Amino acid sequence: MESIVLNINEQDVSVSVERNTTLLHVLREILDLTGVKSGCNTGDCGACKVIMDGEAINSCLIQARNAVGKRIQTIEGLSNGIKLNPIQQAFVDCGAIQCGYCTPGMIMTAKALLEKNPSPTRDEIKAALSNNLCRCTGYVKIIDAIEQAAEVMRQTA
Repeated sequence: MESIVLNINEQDVSVSVERNTTLLHVLREILDLTGVKSGCNTGDCGACKVIMDGEAINSCLIQARNAVGKRIQTIEGLSNGIKLNPIQQAFVDCGAIQCGYCTPGMIMTAKALLEKNPSPTRDEIKAALSNNLCRCTGYVKIIDAIEQAAEVMRQTA
């Protein structure tokens, strides 16, 4: 076991981990941040997406010790108290949430995209979501939600 410090949602957190412990395991099982979902554990579904230093990454593929010194944001770090982030609100407003399992990963992917590109085309949104799987929707409402969120965020910037 080794003790490491991770910056999660703008707070430094000290945890003890085994050499091969994944960031996903630390987030869900040690820190109880269960918005990060465990899906495939092979990096194919996107359910475990978090933002690390501005990039949407699959936390199941990153060893926790390799995240030391990085800024990590989870879905829990998006809202401001009870006020949802515009992306979260757009997902609600557009009916882009069905079972909800993929939703945190989709939202984190959308956030990383919109921070880099505040006016993405539908094709750019689709490309960004290409590593996120949803078994309930046809992605149309998800893409609509990201477009709506982009518009709201541009208006409030």
